[in-house]
Amino acid sequence: MFAGLPELGISNGEDLKETLTNCTEPLKAIDQFQTENGILLPTLQSALPFLDLHGTPRLEFHQSVFDELRDKLMERVAVIAEGKDADRYSKLEELLEKSFPLVKMPSIQPVVMQVMKHLPKVPEKKLKQVMADKELYKVCAVEVKRQIWQDNQALFGDEVSPLLKQYIVEKEAALFSSELSVLHSFFSPSPKMRRQGEVVLRLTQMIGKSVKLYDMVLQFLRTLFLRTRNVHYCTLRAELLMSLHDLDVSEICSVDPCHKFTWCLDACIREKFVDAKRARELQGFLDGVKKGQEQVLGDLSMILCDPFASNTLVLSTVRNLQELLGQDALPRDSPDLLLLLRMLCLGQGAWDMIDSQVFKEPRLDLEVVTRFLPAMMSVVVDDYTFTVEQRLPTEEKSSLTYPTALPEAYTKFLQENRVACEMGLYYVLHITKQRNKNALQRLLPALAETHNDMALGDIFLHLFTGHLTLLSDDFGTEEFCNAVFDGFLLTSFSSKENVHRHILRLLLHLHHKVLPSRLETLLKALEPPKQSSEPVRELYAQLAEKLDAQKKSPAPAPEAPSLDLGLHPVSVPPAGPGAAPL
Repeated sequence: MFAGLPELGISNGEDLKETLTNCTEPLKAIDQFQTENGILLPTLQSALPFLDLHGTPRLEFHQSVFDELRDKLMERVAVIAEGKDADRYSKLEELLEKSFPLVKMPSIQPVVMQVMKHLPKVPEKKLKQVMADKELYKVCAVEVKRQIWQDNQALFGDEVSPLLKQYIVEKEAALFSSELSVLHSFFSPSPKMRRQGEVVLRLTQMIGKSVKLYDMVLQFLRTLFLRTRNVHYCTLRAELLMSLHDLDVSEICSVDPCHKFTWCLDACIREKFVDAKRARELQGFLDGVKKGQEQVLGDLSMILCDPFASNTLVLSTVRNLQELLGQDALPRDSPDLLLLLRMLCLGQGAWDMIDSQVFKEPRLDLEVVTRFLPAMMSVVVDDYTFTVEQRLPTEEKSSLTYPTALPEAYTKFLQENRVACEMGLYYVLHITKQRNKNALQRLLPALAETHNDMALGDIFLHLFTGHLTLLSDDFGTEEFCNAVFDGFLLTSFSSKENVHRHILRLLLHLHHKVLPSRLETLLKALEPPKQSSEPVRELYAQLAEKLDAQKKSPAPAPEAPSLDLGLHPVSVPPAGPGAAPL
């Protein structure tokens, strides 16, 4: 406990033991030991007997004086470090040299750690001693650990790895949240709010102002993204940069070539829309990538691969298409639309670019613009024509029925092209949010087979199940249940456990709205096989329990009106067919 005292010429317990062993008069020896090793203040000697009279142990007195002096010294260290003296760091180094032998002594350790914390460069020898001792490493300040991590990537990786795992677990948990709602979805939190998450704050603190540590974290994220294809690593890459931006860490922001692009995109994500002014700024950054700096495209593609960025880009594309319909214009005539598609394409090519190390913008298939988007717009026009037809007086109505088939180009591109598929999925979300049951039933069969099974991804299914709550009453019809379950969700749940989980989440929320006969069939079909994971078994057990309770209850209580009612804008059809909403 008192290791290091002899090095400083201070007696310890062993010295006292030796003195008492070799002396002839123990009381005199103790008295002399106390005088030599007590507080060296002449005026104190006469005062100490008064403490004895009051029954205050000498240890208690010395301990209180020691604590007071230690606190004062620690305050003084902070004052020196924050001062402007040219020799302030040499003073601290001198103090460290004197105190470091006592670093293992619990009462002195805080002082040593305080001195090290304020030294911009702790002597290498001391850092190695701290690194070699697990207990010391554990208690030293993050400022000291940063200096250790700079030259020890493996140790830094060990510290960062649990945080990265925690981040992914949190993101995936949010996608499987028990709450289903259009108002509170995965994309609801603002960028600023997301950056207040524990992992982002801790990583930001660990990096401090160190460009080297920042680069290490980015390398970890690239490696993990390559290994897993998990797009949440792309989100963290953007969040981390913007967190450092919030703290005004210019040492890092000024050297990250993606900083201004990410900052501009962050503002778009906050507004959930890319306006014309910001679109021009983003285009300027993309066009400004100089020859010899193409590697920047790898990081830009990761930032655009962030689901929050893709969400904003596709929502902006849908809005852009609405405007084009109103103007009777073609998709190829809109530079803003072409830029949005270019950025979507770059984001979706992130994995391939980083994997191949060929830093070149992927080419957008022009047929997406010339064939797929017109096909999608024709679906919108069909829907609008039918809606207008239904509102005509009876005598003016024709025998028009709602179209069921889809243009061949539409389904073909959903299966073969990633950008087209992303837009097709968001169009499904759009019409679901509009509570357009006819259009949804027409489009759902096309989702049974999509590019890379994108329709079966967690992000889409999370949003889709949330949007379906707006059509809850329609689950009382056989036709709608057939379209949603048989036509789409049940086509792949047995081979994809995530789909199984999303169906169970949906039924937990809407079971009381589904036809009882259909519910019974679904419950049998969705029974988890033996190899199912715990979350699936747990969700199924919850659903079975709810249905059991529902059967036993004598009469269902009248349902409170949905909070969703009135909170969503109701589309009023414009005067001309050209201005139809998507």
